[in-house]
Amino acid sequence: MSAHAVRTGVWFIGARGSVATTATAGCAAVTAGLHPAAGMVTETAPFADSGLPALHSLVFGGHDTVGCPLPKRAEALAAGGVLPHGLPSAVRSELAAADAEIRPGGPLPGDTRTDEELIAAFTADLTDFGRRNELARTVVVNVASTEPVPDPGQHRLPASSLYAAAALRAGCPYINFTPSTGLRTPALQDAVADCGLPHAGRDGKTGQTLLRSVLAPMFVQRALPVRAWSGTNLLGGGDGAALADPGAAAAKNAGKERVLADTLGVTPEGEVHIDDVPALGDWKTAWDHIAFDGFLGARMVLQTTWQGCDSALAAPLVLDLARLLARAHEVGLTGPRPELGFYFKDPDGGPAALSEQYLQLLAFAERLRGQK
Repeated sequence: MSAHAVRTGVWFIGARGSVATTATAGCAAVTAGLHPAAGMVTETAPFADSGLPALHSLVFGGHDTVGCPLPKRAEALAAGGVLPHGLPSAVRSELAAADAEIRPGGPLPGDTRTDEELIAAFTADLTDFGRRNELARTVVVNVASTEPVPDPGQHRLPASSLYAAAALRAGCPYINFTPSTGLRTPALQDAVADCGLPHAGRDGKTGQTLLRSVLAPMFVQRALPVRAWSGTNLLGGGDGAALADPGAAAAKNAGKERVLADTLGVTPEGEVHIDDVPALGDWKTAWDHIAFDGFLGARMVLQTTWQGCDSALAAPLVLDLARLLARAHEVGLTGPRPELGFYFKDPDGGPAALSEQYLQLLAFAERLRGQK
């Protein structure tokens, strides 16, 4: 395969969800010059000449358990203000091509297949995708709805781990952009150790936790003790519905709280609440109330409000990660990639300030630039 013809697959778990649809449509829009690449760190100057796959070389596919075609899903997102008006029509052919590469996921209610049978089916889908499209490699990205934390006595693998196992078996680098289990289950420990593949995760850092990861080091560096840190999230859409499940909400909140505990050294008083407000659609409002002590015990408060669209925040990061991990695989890097911790609440490399993680990411770009 000649260099100009090299193509890279991006296989979304949750391929018809808001994040995957926004990423697929957004990649087509940026490639066509319809919109700038706002939010894509890999399109900034430090990443030039790092050998990342070009946006126009990405081929999209995936698994999903719903049947709404991508063009229709994009129209719904445009109606909700997530995608620009007219964009679904402008990139309809690219959305249709990606939709044709989406395969049924699982397990759905009533599915009698064993874990092994499901993993084999998902692996076959990935292998077929790469073969038919003559792909140099395929990166699997989990952007599906958050799962509850598995019960200790649960004998079946959670769906996220079934897909992760299939990625390893098919020889595909893997990214977990969700708080779900994915590779982090004892059942896959040996497979992960032996796979020889790069992987990254877990739980993408997009809105409220991104802000927390910036503010928490400020309090530490200025020696301002935090007494309490409380937060509320109001959101609708598929995420709101999924996180209405207490188990899924607990999995999501664990990452938000971990950022504070890791950075502050203690877990401050306060909790994070997630409320499903269907009227908000794919938009979210996140509010934080931070109580801290100043000089001579002066009691002070900082409040923040973050209003935005998670899928529009997440989509450019997902494209960044797919390109970075594809390049890592190309140059022979293996195992967890702590350099990509910049993108995650619960990174493989452990906690670090966002500024420090950014410097690690820049060093990673320089390392990739030096590889043939």
